Amino acid sequence: MPLDADRGVPGLIVKFGDYPLHHGGVGAIRSLGRLGVPMYAITEDRYTPAALSRHLRRAFVWPTTGTEEPARLVEGLLRIGRRIGRPAVLIPTDEEAAVLIAEHQTELGGGFLFPRVDAGLPRRLASKQGLHELCVEHGIPSPKAAFPESYDEIEEFAAKARFPLVAKNREAFVRRARPAVNGTTRITSRERLLGLAREWGAHPGVILQEYLPREEAEDWIVHAYFDAHSVPLAMFTGVKVRSWPPHAGMTAHAYVVDNPELADLATRFIKQIGFSGVIDLDLRFDRRDGQYKLLDFNPRMGAQFRLFESESGIDVVRAMHLDLTGRAVPKGGQRAGRRYIVENIDLPALLAYRRSGYTTPHAPVRPSGTELAWLAADDLRPFFTMLARFVRPGAKHLYQLWRAGHRGATK
Repeated sequence: MPLDADRGVPGLIVKFGDYPLHHGGVGAIRSLGRLGVPMYAITEDRYTPAALSRHLRRAFVWPTTGTEEPARLVEGLLRIGRRIGRPAVLIPTDEEAAVLIAEHQTELGGGFLFPRVDAGLPRRLASKQGLHELCVEHGIPSPKAAFPESYDEIEEFAAKARFPLVAKNREAFVRRARPAVNGTTRITSRERLLGLAREWGAHPGVILQEYLPREEAEDWIVHAYFDAHSVPLAMFTGVKVRSWPPHAGMTAHAYVVDNPELADLATRFIKQIGFSGVIDLDLRFDRRDGQYKLLDFNPRMGAQFRLFESESGIDVVRAMHLDLTGRAVPKGGQRAGRRYIVENIDLPALLAYRRSGYTTPHAPVRPSGTELAWLAADDLRPFFTMLARFVRPGAKHLYQLWRAGHRGATK
C-alpha cells in the first residue's frame, strides 16, 4: 500500500561544512522524492552527488564551514525558505545543523517544520561530556571517562590510568576548527599520552575514555524517530560490520539485526531525557560485562539510515515527514537481514578488517536485500558524480586509503 505522504510539504536537506560526498543526504532526497515529496538541498556547489539527483527539485549552493555566526546561518535558512515559498520539513545531516535548528526554533518556526525539543538538549547530546553526564544521571551504561582541565590533571590521571585508552574531542564542533585529536585516538602508554597532551594547550578539549577491546566487543547502531511525546514511531537496530577509519569511523558496511533489549534501552533513555526527532546512536556491546555502552548520540539523521526500513516502507526520514505533516506513521517490524554498503569506503575498510582478524557473529549468511549508498537504478548520476570526485587524484588517493587502513589495523 503506497505511503500517504503530503506532497504539498517539501523537504530541505540542511548541511553546514565542506563534505560533498555525503551519502546520507542523497539517501534522504531519494527516500522522500520517491514518494513525490518536492526535495531541496543545501550543497557546496552545483556538482555534488546530491545536487545532481533526479529526485532533487533544486540545489541551493551555499558554501559554509560550520563556524559561521548562528545569526548568519539562520538568516541564510530563512532566505532559502522564502525562495521555496512554502513551509518545508528541515532534515539536518550534521550536528551543527541540528543544534542550530534547536537553538533557534522561534526564528525558524514560521517558515519550517521540525521536531520541537528543549533548546539546549541537542548540543548537550552531541557533546561527549554532555552525553556522558546524561548517561550517568539516567543509569545508561557508557565507558568510564575523564575530562581533564589542564596538563597537571592529565599527569595525575596518567599515573593511575589503565592503558590502552581512547582520546576523543570533547565537543562535536571542534572538527571545524582546531581539534585536539583527529577522531578517535587509541593511546597505548603513559608516555604517549603525556607526549600528545603537551600539544593540547592550557585547556585540553579532550575526553579520556576507557578502551573497550574490539576482540571483546560488538558495534551496534540504533536509528529511530520519536514524536513530540518521546514515543518511538519508527525503531531500528543493527550491527556495524565495518567502519572507516577502521573500528572508529563512519559505517561502511552494516546489517539489520533485531535486538529488543537494545531497542528498549534506547526508548527508555529518550523518554527520560524528553527528546523528539530522529536519532542515530552508536553503542558497543562489552562481552566482559554483558552491557551495551553508549558511545555517540547524533541528534539527527545518520548517514546510513537507509539500511533500515520497516515492512510498511518506513524509514526514519519518512516517519518524520509523515508525523510533522499530520499523517499517521504505519506500523511494521523492521526488515531483518538487510545489508548496507557504502561503496567508496567499504573496500579499504574490508582490507583493514581482514588484516585485523575482526569479525561479527551476527552477520547473516544470506542477506535478504542490499541497499547501496550511492548506486540506484532510478538515480544514477549521484553514483558517477561520487566516483569522479572520489578518485581524484586517481590511484594515489585509493592507495593512501589502503595504507591508512593497514596502519590502523596493525596498531
